[in-house]
Amino acid sequence: MLKVGDSAPDFEVSDCRNRPVKLSAYRGKKVVLFFFPRAFTAGCTEEVRHFRDNQSRLEALNAVLMGVSVDTFDTQCAFAKAENIDFALLGDASRAISESYGVVWPIYRRDRRVTFVIDERGVIEKVIHHERQVHRHLDDVLATLNPPQAPVSAGP
Repeated sequence: MLKVGDSAPDFEVSDCRNRPVKLSAYRGKKVVLFFFPRAFTAGCTEEVRHFRDNQSRLEALNAVLMGVSVDTFDTQCAFAKAENIDFALLGDASRAISESYGVVWPIYRRDRRVTFVIDERGVIEKVIHHERQVHRHLDDVLATLNPPQAPVSAGP
């Protein structure tokens, strides 16, 4: 799995609305790239809904949101439609994107539940990996994008 400080591998695919998605085209913005095991499962649906319901908060923090699973393009698009998803959900049935990020489980050949926060230069700033605590992905992303400010000292 990639780690903090690694360059985020570029990719170019189409999302479910046939919009081209090329990671390097988002330089100058942060990218929240989350991988999830499988569309239409309970945990993945909960995670996608957390991100969907907070998309505007992430965009206000100058971040672009993208989700990836090894589902087929058609399955991912059906999932996006069923959940009213506006951000890019990417089907990665070939596993090319997932393998380049090192998130594919070796035996199951599904994605691990991993979120990468990629900085404005295309470098991984944060890696979040919680398989069961799906709500923590959004919490950790928000803490990364909007860290608490240190109190200003009034001085002597």
